[in-house]
Amino acid sequence: MKTDTTNIFGLRAIIEAIESGSTISKIYLQKGLRGDLYFTLNKIIKEKNITTSIVPVEKLDRLSKNNNHQGAVAQISPIKFYDLETLIEETIQKNELPLFLLLDQISDVRNFGAIIRTAECTGVNGIIIPNNGSAPVNAETIKTSAGAAFKVPICKVNHIKDALFLLAASGIKTVAATEKTDNSIYDLDFNQPLAIVMGSEHRGVNPSVLKMVKYTAKLPLLGDISSLNVSVACGIFLYETVRQRISVSSKQ
Repeated sequence: MKTDTTNIFGLRAIIEAIESGSTISKIYLQKGLRGDLYFTLNKIIKEKNITTSIVPVEKLDRLSKNNNHQGAVAQISPIKFYDLETLIEETIQKNELPLFLLLDQISDVRNFGAIIRTAECTGVNGIIIPNNGSAPVNAETIKTSAGAAFKVPICKVNHIKDALFLLAASGIKTVAATEKTDNSIYDLDFNQPLAIVMGSEHRGVNPSVLKMVKYTAKLPLLGDISSLNVSVACGIFLYETVRQRISVSSKQ
């Protein structure tokens, strides 16, 4: 399967791509853009909650290889995103111990790709990301994931809070990885329907999200550096889940 992210440029071309059902990963818009086509596109962007970024014209020139971009370039995602409610329902029907992963504005595509790869290796049933503030699923993401992005369902939501409400209503407990807690990862029971929340590279899990989760947990840090790379921390949380579940299963 081809993994290169396709860039399309021009206001009308982007509008037609969206209306035809193409999955848009991100739209780059030139600051100060005006005109009827721009306002039409902007309306569609808001209706469909498409991730956008305001950038200088030089960025658009590079993305469009100096073609007439009209102030807008869009990336067509190489994957299709899943509906979260449907995925949760189908997962619960098939799996007594579902495992989901919520990424609260992970912005680096290499971290994102590495997390997807580990998620596939540890049996994660779905990855949930917000529409805005998250790294795109592009060619670099897929390369870093070693193709796992084609295997693990990925869902986009308007806000992580939306997913937390839906997970809680479905009986799935949530645990956030954060240094702002006294609870150790090794004191937590992962042998239950669970969703793990990982925060952004710079600020961690949003405080408003922390207030909504069932559990919080941290990793013991014995050196001088105060934090781990998010993809490494995520891998530890996921493999602690695997360890506990295998241990319980072997005793039954």
